[in-house]
Amino acid sequence: MTRRFLRENSLGLVFGLLFLFTLLGQAVAGHAVFNDQQVADGLGPVSMGRYLTSADFMVDVAENWQSEYLQFFLFIMLTVWLVQKGSPESKKLDETGLESDERQKVGPYAKDDSPAWAKADGLRRVLLSNSLGLVMGGIFVLSWLAQSVAGVSAFNERQLSERQEPVSWAGYLVEPDFWNRTLQNWQSEFLAVASMAVLSIYLRQRGSPESKPVGSAHTSTGVEG
Repeated sequence: MTRRFLRENSLGLVFGLLFLFTLLGQAVAGHAVFNDQQVADGLGPVSMGRYLTSADFMVDVAENWQSEYLQFFLFIMLTVWLVQKGSPESKKLDETGLESDERQKVGPYAKDDSPAWAKADGLRRVLLSNSLGLVMGGIFVLSWLAQSVAGVSAFNERQLSERQEPVSWAGYLVEPDFWNRTLQNWQSEFLAVASMAVLSIYLRQRGSPESKPVGSAHTSTGVEG
């Protein structure tokens, strides 16, 4: 049973472990950099525990999270209506839109093993039909707020250390520091998505569901390996 569970959930488990390992690595490296800056400023080093609860660590984590979830949210929502000829990341060219109830297997077309809310009417079906976008968008907004709150705290710590006036949260939202942190992550995420959508037209990875079958024509759209 354990081996079967590991095999059937291996993708999520491996990425979950990679996340934990890289977060740990970020904490260790960030702690060292932070303490180097403390010493350079004539201040004493801080413990790992204090660093992990600092605004500097939180803003570094949150700014990456919000950009990742923005990428997923936009990709989920835009691919409902937009297509890319030849890409397995796109729907077929004539299948744009929300699609029929029959194709989506909801209401009278739901199967025995369909989620209960797929068989329901009204709000429950609407919520299930949009749950992925809602959750991804919600996590983006929450992590963006976390970034802004931690960011203004870290920014004001620097302001005070340099004997300058701190700013309000609203004031920080128009500071170059905030948008520099934000946009440098957004541009990399948008580039990655565009690269995946376009390069997968012509390139293949045998056995991957993110790729078309090796022998598929370059013009084949919405076909997964």
